[in-house]
Amino acid sequence: MSAQHKVILETERLLLRRLVIDDLDKLFVLYSDPEMREYYPEGILNYEETKEELEWFLNGHPRHPELGLWATIHKETGKFIGRCGLLPWTIDDKLEVEVAYMIDKAFWKKGLATEAARGIVRYAFDQLNLSRLICLMDPANIASQRVAEKAGMSFEKKVDGIDGDNFPTLVYSVNK
Repeated sequence: MSAQHKVILETERLLLRRLVIDDLDKLFVLYSDPEMREYYPEGILNYEETKEELEWFLNGHPRHPELGLWATIHKETGKFIGRCGLLPWTIDDKLEVEVAYMIDKAFWKKGLATEAARGIVRYAFDQLNLSRLICLMDPANIASQRVAEKAGMSFEKKVDGIDGDNFPTLVYSVNK
């Protein structure tokens, strides 16, 4: 695997690696699907918006390069099945780091989002030495709440939006 395909972490069934520009079409399939994007405040993304997000994360998060969204590869098939990772947010004037996960609906109900989330939590605590992580989700997204709980998180609070978006959001958290 080339340097541009740098693996960030590996779980039993998944590889999480840096996104590369060749991931654009596969990412767009996910981002343009209304069912995949049902609980995202911005809804579906067009091709250009998907490209902008992918380019934003090519080298990690621009202000926090150790964080970012990573291509999620199903080891058995070699398929790009999502994007998961760690995202920085400012909530109540405090820097928080979110465990983010999005797995292709063709792979739902196989425990892969939970496996990714647990791997990311371990990576964040063990490799990045973070002491606290959160998950942010739409109150109606019961499946995401279950994933967060299986990754060791507990419901903390409900906020009336992040970064001024005014979308009700649940915050789950876990401390090291």
